[in-house]
Amino acid sequence: MTGVSSFRSKLVRVTLGASAGLLAGFTALAVAELVAGLVRPAAGPVTVVGGAVIDRTPAAVKDFAIRAFGENDKTVLRLGILAVLALVALALGTLALSHRRAGAAGVLLFGIVGATAALGRPDSTGTGDALPSLAGALAGALVLYVLASRAVPVPAPADGGAGGGWNRRGFLTAAGVTVVAAASAGGLGRFFTGRRARGAVASREALVLPAPASPAPALPAGVRLKVPGITPFTTPASRFYRVDTALTVPKVDAGTWRLRIHGEGVTRPRTYTLDQLLARPLIERDITLTCVSNEVGGPYVGNARWLGVPLADLLEEAGVLPPSRGGRADQLVARSVDGMTLGSPVEDLMDGRDAMLAVGMNGEPLPFEHGFPVRMLVPGLYGYVSACKWITGIELTAFDAYDPYWVRRGWAREAPVKTQSRIDTPKPFARPAAGTVVVAGVAWAQRRGVTRVQIRVDDGPWRDADLAARAGVDTWRQWSYRWDATPGGHTLTVRATDGTGRVQTERRTRTVPDGASGRHGVFVTVT
Repeated sequence: MTGVSSFRSKLVRVTLGASAGLLAGFTALAVAELVAGLVRPAAGPVTVVGGAVIDRTPAAVKDFAIRAFGENDKTVLRLGILAVLALVALALGTLALSHRRAGAAGVLLFGIVGATAALGRPDSTGTGDALPSLAGALAGALVLYVLASRAVPVPAPADGGAGGGWNRRGFLTAAGVTVVAAASAGGLGRFFTGRRARGAVASREALVLPAPASPAPALPAGVRLKVPGITPFTTPASRFYRVDTALTVPKVDAGTWRLRIHGEGVTRPRTYTLDQLLARPLIERDITLTCVSNEVGGPYVGNARWLGVPLADLLEEAGVLPPSRGGRADQLVARSVDGMTLGSPVEDLMDGRDAMLAVGMNGEPLPFEHGFPVRMLVPGLYGYVSACKWITGIELTAFDAYDPYWVRRGWAREAPVKTQSRIDTPKPFARPAAGTVVVAGVAWAQRRGVTRVQIRVDDGPWRDADLAARAGVDTWRQWSYRWDATPGGHTLTVRATDGTGRVQTERRTRTVPDGASGRHGVFVTVT
């Protein structure tokens, strides 16, 4: 019985210690959220530590995360961080039972890590960004010390009477007070953070987009094929891919937003408000955007109708010249509100293509997820060198003088979009019935256009698919092929030819460093 009693005593002790650790961790995060809501929501410890993890993750690992988790990669990272914090909290709680000061010091150490990460973020606004992590750690350390002091055995009376055991009542009382206080702090933090966001939301809801001075050309008849399962010509904003490094989507108030243009070769630096941009002649264009992380046949490509200010006009007014005309800068570095930097070739931005600072998407102000109030986009370039969301600054410089975020992580400096095609239907491993099967999908080669799409069944000859009408060189093109399917397993492969006459390569490459190449294929079983 003595052994059983000892085991139970140890189990209770460990349970109390683990509980103390978890409650201390919960308190630390709640207080940090409260202080972040008062100071700056983006300085919260989970956000800054998550950002630091993303910044230090090799390109190949990021590419794997996007392939494996898609747009849920940030959710997975957040859950991973919380899981690690929970494990550390359990360990520190157990340690604090015997060494209260050491356990509390461990919590403080994590606060220092969070503060260091906050100050090291590219969007850091100063020492105030360290406050959420430090305040949370102090509160967590205090809670752990107090709870650990309650999780101690009650000594038996000296006369040998009834007594001993654990001070459960004292521990549970302290734990209950902690839960209420921490929950209240967390609730207040969410309130203050939400109040900041509500101002940005209200500014978007109040925004009325002006009519474009240069409307998008009318789409020709037949640009949209009526094939079940094919990707629609225009991608709804709610289904448009999102790939970025922001753990928390920035909520920028349109009324306080500013854009600064400066740097090498800028003879007339400029700062614009959103109203000043909206007062300028706007262009409206259908443009397909592609992410460099898009694998062959992948989903990270979309087509939308964009409204924006021609970027070349802004650069020319600032005195910028392209290198071909004697300009001093060959790289434009776009800076986002979250500190992201993207580098684009100045020559491409000023060669006549519809590069723009977009303010609208499919007839509405930009969604927050896609860069409200203003984002940059450049037809023909992968997003990581052109499509800066939440843009706040444009600096003209040289490629040899500065490497933007992704270039420092092993991606190419310049990245024109490669010719690609995709089979949307039938899906991989589908089981269509024998007879006529419609194979269909999309193909894209921005700035060159798609002039031909061909299908091959197994190792047979290439056959021409029927192309939808062409909307322009900067949009994808739908296609379809009527296949006389025979029973058995078959591999369908697609390839496209661009406007220069170049056929899509069959050479397979991964996305790093300048985009995937190869031909998309699907295996189906005809019944």
